[in-house]
Amino acid sequence: MSWRLGQIGCLVLMKDSQSETLEMDVIDRRILAELQADGRMTNVELARRAGISAPPCLRRVRRLEEAGVIRGYYADTDPQKLDWEIVFFAIVGLDSQKEQVLAAFEQTVSQWPEVRECHMIRGGGDFLLRLVARDTAHENQLTQRLTGAAAVAKVQTLQTIRTSRDLAGVPL
Repeated sequence: MSWRLGQIGCLVLMKDSQSETLEMDVIDRRILAELQADGRMTNVELARRAGISAPPCLRRVRRLEEAGVIRGYYADTDPQKLDWEIVFFAIVGLDSQKEQVLAAFEQTVSQWPEVRECHMIRGGGDFLLRLVARDTAHENQLTQRLTGAAAVAKVQTLQTIRTSRDLAGVPL
């Protein structure tokens, strides 16, 4: 998907290889900003904050969900309060960049519950993973598991000391 600026300052979401577009105005962006800040608020409260009545607000939210702009709702949990003491990143380099090798790696790590994010990257590796571990021994086991995975040539891990900023979504 890509964005372009439409008439009257509306953002237009262009779906890949489709002529279908989603016009987004200031109210849509306000709805998205409010939901990024608090996805549990009622539709009535969301409508009040967006400056519209509840029925059109609900229609707009459903339209944004159907277009894939809103991908879901979840609880943002504190890993350490749930006994996941370590958050770390791994930069993974593969021995081949053939699509089947890349896809196989993605499929492998998608099965590991400790892998919370997997990003294909350029410059310095093939993938950047965010993982959680219960303790140092668990982190070491995960690192060994990564280095032993098929087609993995290099793994560099980076353990977080603290996280001072972790925002959901994007600036709106």
